[in-house]
Amino acid sequence: MFSKETLAGFNTRKTPFYYYDLKLLKETLSACKDAANEYGFQVHYAMKANFNERVLKCIQGFGFGADCVSGNEVKKAVEVGFPSNQVVFAGVGKSDDEIITALELNIYCFNVESVQELEIINDLAAGVGKRARVALRINPNVDAYTHHNITTGLEENKFGINQWELPACAEYLNRAQNIWLEGIHFHIGSQITNLTVFKSLCVRVNEIKLWFEERGFNLKILNVGGGLGVDYYHPDENKIADFKAYFEIFNQFLDRKPGQEVHFELGRALVAHCGTLISRVLYVKNGIKKHFLVLDAGMTELMRPALYQAYHKMENLSRNVELEQSIMKYDIVGPICESTDCFGKEVEIGTSFRGDLIAIRTAGAYGDVMSSRYNLREQLEPYYTE
Repeated sequence: MFSKETLAGFNTRKTPFYYYDLKLLKETLSACKDAANEYGFQVHYAMKANFNERVLKCIQGFGFGADCVSGNEVKKAVEVGFPSNQVVFAGVGKSDDEIITALELNIYCFNVESVQELEIINDLAAGVGKRARVALRINPNVDAYTHHNITTGLEENKFGINQWELPACAEYLNRAQNIWLEGIHFHIGSQITNLTVFKSLCVRVNEIKLWFEERGFNLKILNVGGGLGVDYYHPDENKIADFKAYFEIFNQFLDRKPGQEVHFELGRALVAHCGTLISRVLYVKNGIKKHFLVLDAGMTELMRPALYQAYHKMENLSRNVELEQSIMKYDIVGPICESTDCFGKEVEIGTSFRGDLIAIRTAGAYGDVMSSRYNLREQLEPYYTE
């Protein structure tokens, strides 16, 4: 993963910092684009995964659209070059100011999550003399069998319109003057590695699509969200997600009429593997039952382990384990005064010493974007190779 030149670059920099392999990012984007184009599918990048400007410009350069969940993400997408007609605004709690901003930027579509939101967008669009395209985000009650904190498609989740609310939506859409139903939208969760889950989603989409068509709605867009997971355990062996198998499921099981577009909102699968958090060992604490590596990176730089108990592969870049044949088990922790500031327990890694460089892999998604200034932590500029 890391060339001698790259490692030399690491050693000249103050830690902790994020490293982005833009060559791998481009290879991933190319693989996704080719697999989607085979079926005429359109992909919008979920900006919440990573809004680093160089990463965004790379993604935009491949012709992807942008899936945004805040007004500032909408503005950033347009600022870095995503065409307004390829920008979609999702999110369960859009403020009036955010909606007006998106209307004024003439974005393609709002993914709407409640009957009340339909009414608000209609009223705000009328106020600025616009007609807004909307897609209804519908809760399909499909279990993604992923971590409970990143499951979004069950009735117990806050996301989307429940199916028993659809008649009220249809009734309002038929009389609203300033919104237009462009399609229907679904998203069932994140880090999904069992692709059969997406077959279940297709079945529900087909049923709900038919319900709308029987009531006279012409749906241009079927937006099936994202959620495709990556291999956190073997980042070198599986650098690029299996986009071909992913898109093939939707091609095989999703019913669509001629001219009906299928949209996806992929984030993690596009950017996760290209990002690595680079840190140094501050202290080695050896005990009777436990050994600790205390890093200069913590939950302020990478929140996922504290938030989701998420796994990230960790490597000592300063030691050649194959030559030294020395493996230790450490609890790898950060410097923050919180018990949850822990990257992993009983992690098998080469015997480590103060000053060693540690790589925390597959951190390109939900890493840098979730970092904070807690404890007045310094945030350093990323490092890139192409």
